[in-house]
Amino acid sequence: MARLTPPAIVILGAGALETARRIQMLYAGCQVHALQGRVEADVSYTELRAHLCDLYARGTPVIALCAAGIVIRCVAPLLSNKGVEPPVLAVAEDGSAVVPLLGGLAGVNVMAREVAAALAVPPAITTSGELRFGTCVLNPPEGYALADLAQGKRFVSDLLAGESTRIEGEAPWLDDAQLSRSESARLAIRVTPRVWDGRDDELVIHPRSVVAAVTVPGAGAHSNTEADLGANLSSDAQTGSGERIAALVREVLDAHGLATLSLAALLASSEHMANPALADAAASLSVPLRFAQPRPEDGEPPGNLLHAALRVPYQTLHDDADAGVALALAALAIDPDTIGRTRGRLTVIGLGPGSADLMVPAARTALNEATDILGYETYVKMAGPLRADQRVHGTDNREEMQRARHAFELASTGRSVVMVSSGDPGVFAMAAAVLEALEEGGSTNADWRAVQLAIVPGVSAAMATAAQAGAPLGHDFCMLSLSDNLKPWSIIEKRLRHAAEADLVMAFYNPISRARPWQLDKALDIVREYRAAATKVVLGRDIGRPGSTLRTITLGELRSSDVDMRTMVIVGSSTTRAFANGVDGGEWVYTPRWYE
Repeated sequence: MARLTPPAIVILGAGALETARRIQMLYAGCQVHALQGRVEADVSYTELRAHLCDLYARGTPVIALCAAGIVIRCVAPLLSNKGVEPPVLAVAEDGSAVVPLLGGLAGVNVMAREVAAALAVPPAITTSGELRFGTCVLNPPEGYALADLAQGKRFVSDLLAGESTRIEGEAPWLDDAQLSRSESARLAIRVTPRVWDGRDDELVIHPRSVVAAVTVPGAGAHSNTEADLGANLSSDAQTGSGERIAALVREVLDAHGLATLSLAALLASSEHMANPALADAAASLSVPLRFAQPRPEDGEPPGNLLHAALRVPYQTLHDDADAGVALALAALAIDPDTIGRTRGRLTVIGLGPGSADLMVPAARTALNEATDILGYETYVKMAGPLRADQRVHGTDNREEMQRARHAFELASTGRSVVMVSSGDPGVFAMAAAVLEALEEGGSTNADWRAVQLAIVPGVSAAMATAAQAGAPLGHDFCMLSLSDNLKPWSIIEKRLRHAAEADLVMAFYNPISRARPWQLDKALDIVREYRAAATKVVLGRDIGRPGSTLRTITLGELRSSDVDMRTMVIVGSSTTRAFANGVDGGEWVYTPRWYE
């Protein structure tokens, strides 16, 4: 069974929350998803069918605390390929029933037993093979791959019909299976890295026991050039350097009678971590990409990469410096996490304004995959729930550059690091500090330059406040921080004056603090030189967080006492207008897209 991503526990109402929390304790990193407006949970959604379909399409295991029929009808339009469906379970709200629905080849019955054991009820497993044999024969553990699913179904059908089998190779996960066994059986379960020959009396399972080491085209005296690499391939494979590397690996595997599914990892030199061709090749081969630092005493590349990276006994099947490929074969499946090291990642994310449903999915994915999470302590807490195995590095809000450098130090060792900001990381937040640290430190530190850096956008405080108010940023606008911690007040005054004179809508970040009680009044004095007293102003405090407030007043009414550090101030332009929204005397505020 492949390693699962954390499941989503989906509930409809408050009655299921207690059961959901009990199940949540089983799986690190999983979250409870609740229908918006009915119950507070980790993630909110607005429509069950769309939410379940989205989770299913992304391959997320689903534990739905509702009637099985509801779940079936929701995801029915997506049911097409049994080989790729994620586990889907229906669980009674009170925990009295656990029903595996989909994902028999992805471990749904294993999950059903785990959940049922936690709830002290028997799982409602209906899979014939599971009931007869006590395990899913077609669902080998992590590190092993079924050669052919269709053949596997025929094979299990024969076993269910009463035939015996023999096991060739190492399959310890079947030791306790209730299989009828005979050394003279017609059927055989064969565990081998060799290519399946198509026989219908065999169930072939490939251990991922092969590692392919490659050199990068044109990278060194002993590595092949692009032309040399192309000469080893058929013309239809010459579509891109990544695919050419993958095609060459497949050719070498074929030459040795090895199945591509037996490949555990693609291995390359650490000096080429940032080479996109290697990432493309690994993606084409559907294997992890690992790196090692070759040692001269271990011989010529690429064989020396195997010596440097592998920690288990292995046989070198192929080592061709000219072709740029070496193959290692181990006796058992190899955990790719034990091979060399991975390329480190640093992902800078924005949490949005604070509400879980306003965090973009890519940010949540990055958090789920992270080994280390850095940020201002308040924001790190907002990023939860986090797994117990994730390292949290919370710091003071003023330690931006130190935090950014620490993130690169961690990522350069191969860890997957997330830098947390509120709102959008590129708006008065950590993305700029991370890039500044990279520009300064990366010039002398090759390990920092090799880090895979990504910046994931988020919903900024200005955008969140504007959306609640209507569309005050509907035309040209600017964002200004009134804090003079990182720039002189004279610059702030100059920019305020120019923005006000240009009739731009203005969003004020960091408008006031105990250390700067006078600056907002000074800023408003400048704005009032160019804006009428009737100009609409939106004040959004803690938008997206519990206890949020939203007010619409005029520039003439606005006083600094109306604002604190957690307030977003949006000052309209001359065209910004408002009208009653019919709810509690409130208004919709918007700035038309035309301009007179």
